[in-house]
Amino acid sequence: MDVFSYLIPAALIAVFLVLCFGIYTLFRGGDFSRSWSNKAMRFRVVAQFVAIMILVAAMWWKQSHG
Repeated sequence: MDVFSYLIPAALIAVFLVLCFGIYTLFRGGDFSRSWSNKAMRFRVVAQFVAIMILVAAMWWKQSHG
């Protein structure tokens, strides 16, 4: 579980940072918002998917390897 001890927090922090950036772009407005807010929220969805897959892999690893 040593690898997952680093991957899980890293994935959660990445999701949090992307979410914060997406909210920032949404409230900033203007051309910056038009070009980045939708991209940031799409990247957030991808980051959440990766984080969930890491959590599932960690649970599977713990269950199969004790």
